[in-house]
Amino acid sequence: MMKIKAFTLTIFLFLFAATTFAQNKAELKSLLNKNREFIFPQTVDKIAQALNVKTVFYEDANGEKYAKWITKSGLELYSNYQADKSVNEIFFDIPEDKFLVVEGLPFDLAINKTTLDEALSKFSRHDVKREKLDAGGSFPEGTRLTMKTGTHFTTLLFDNKNLLKFMGLTTSLIDPAAN
Repeated sequence: MMKIKAFTLTIFLFLFAATTFAQNKAELKSLLNKNREFIFPQTVDKIAQALNVKTVFYEDANGEKYAKWITKSGLELYSNYQADKSVNEIFFDIPEDKFLVVEGLPFDLAINKTTLDEALSKFSRHDVKREKLDAGGSFPEGTRLTMKTGTHFTTLLFDNKNLLKFMGLTTSLIDPAAN
């Protein structure tokens, strides 16, 4: 009887771990070029179609219009958009209450898998600016990497364990105080 309970508990824990820490693909292929860079400009509709999800429209406290896409992998993409629904910058995030590994991001990065050292190596030919994140931010004692990649700026945020948690691709540098 005790062996059956132990076996059942082992199977339960295995299934729980497998689903909790599952690796997922972002399925961004049609939105990336051959160098694995995000293609800009895009439109809200093209992004929704490529991800095969509905767009959620909302406004921030300043009345700026945003679109958000929540993928089947658990990855959230969001961006502000123009009157013609064009998108020239995009942000990649996973809700804090979920620990998912999502691969297939631009530059072959993976949230909750790519380390700070791997990113520094990958972007070594770029002028990478490295900053320590303060205790009051989203990832206290983590690190921010910022660099110009092609026509856009790439911002990567890492937690205090040096795991990638957030990626932003923007046309200009955003004041860190805005995050």
